[in-house]
Amino acid sequence: MAITLNHTIVPCFDKTASAKFYSRVFGFEYVGVFSHFIVVRVNDTLCLDFDNKEKFDTLHYAFKVSEQEFDDIFARLQAEHISYGSGPGTADDMTINHNYDGRGVYFRDPNGHLLEILTADYVIPPQ
Repeated sequence: MAITLNHTIVPCFDKTASAKFYSRVFGFEYVGVFSHFIVVRVNDTLCLDFDNKEKFDTLHYAFKVSEQEFDDIFARLQAEHISYGSGPGTADDMTINHNYDGRGVYFRDPNGHLLEILTADYVIPPQ
């Protein structure tokens, strides 16, 4: 059996609003309350568990998507007037990248987490 990531906790200021943001922008399934978390299902094997925190470091979450999913998510970013950019240091330059013969874009969620969607895997050189 391949090892898969089952869930991860996303720290945020407002767990309900954050879960709804991810559901709306990405099209993820909003599951709702589980214990003290608000859960969003990304796919068959991964959930994001949103948890309220007063202080936290911002994190980076990257999602590989199909070309159609990229178009759909990108259209929702534009419809909501969410700033986006071509790289982690340029997450608001309002351009996308074409790295590795694909497309990618970065943007921030309401908590400041840096989100990325990409259509092609990074090519990591052998060690």
